[in-house]
Amino acid sequence: IIETYHNTNFALNYKINNIKMKKVLFKLCIVVVTMGLSSCHNDQKATNEGGWVKIDTIKSSTYQEILQFPAKIKASQEVNIAFKVSGTLQRLYVREGQYIKQGELIAQMDSRDYELQLQAVEPEYFGIKAEAERVFALYADSVATPSDYDKARYGLQQITAKYENAKNQLADTKIYAPFNCFVKTCLFDPPTIVSAGMPIMTVISSDMPEVEIYVPASTYQRLADVESFSVKFDFHDEPIALTMVSVSPNANANQLYSVRLTLPDSIKVKPTVGMSAMVNATFKNQNSSEVTIPASALFSHNDKSYVWIYKNEVVEPRQVIVSSLHLNGTATITEGLVYGDIIVTAGVKNLKNNQKVKPLQSKSATNIGGML
Repeated sequence: IIETYHNTNFALNYKINNIKMKKVLFKLCIVVVTMGLSSCHNDQKATNEGGWVKIDTIKSSTYQEILQFPAKIKASQEVNIAFKVSGTLQRLYVREGQYIKQGELIAQMDSRDYELQLQAVEPEYFGIKAEAERVFALYADSVATPSDYDKARYGLQQITAKYENAKNQLADTKIYAPFNCFVKTCLFDPPTIVSAGMPIMTVISSDMPEVEIYVPASTYQRLADVESFSVKFDFHDEPIALTMVSVSPNANANQLYSVRLTLPDSIKVKPTVGMSAMVNATFKNQNSSEVTIPASALFSHNDKSYVWIYKNEVVEPRQVIVSSLHLNGTATITEGLVYGDIIVTAGVKNLKNNQKVKPLQSKSATNIGGML
């Protein structure tokens, strides 16, 4: 009897505990389903209502295209000095790096052969000249014939040319500075035998040097649209305005065109030839319908560019035409936007059409760091 009682009591307790466990599991299911429904509702609400976005209003385009080119400082004049006649280089009166004034003697050739040549021609010249003058006098008195007159005149012309050539060749054994300059390079030392026209030294002018850049064909075609040039040196804090003086019409082996620019005479520290620099070419903004926006406002769909237009707390996409992207993080738009449009400039990738968003308030100028 006692054993039967215990078995009956155990079975009864088991059923009671089983019923309690089922009630607990049922309540847990209700809680989980409720939380799931709440989560789905929140997700749906989050889908319909976006987060915070940054917006900006389209204003007039103030962007000017600026291209940078490496530059070298070049002398305004660089000349190879050479003798007009052949001979032995006798003396150099200058050294490399020396400043010389215009008209100063800088080199001399051995002139003995040319002095002898002049001495041989000179007596012949004076003899023929005296004879021709007598014939001219007789012809004036109608004593000499026209044939004698022509022979005397032509003979005098011939010997005069020969005499002047001898004098010029002797004079050409000396070289004088063509302008105020510095000696860049001396190519030969005495007593080297040099030919006519063979450079013996290179000189550069002492005037304000020029800046030389090389531009590609795309820029060469647009040089008329350049509004200004400026150059930046390491030793000068502010950019220096330049003036274009010449453009080479022929491209070099790298398909680049040489552009020469002049520095103003007012600069205090003159750059030296061979210095490196960077030149900025600022182009005119000719198309007034262009607008400039942050490149972060753009997104792509089906190989086309779009921006999000913000209006009445809702965004909608609009296709735009991008003409160029710039290194400063902006983009030039030629079609699709007008002045006054409000666009989303940050957080554009997660937005959807007709989605509600909240614009971020712009930071106050006095709220340093955006802490308030």
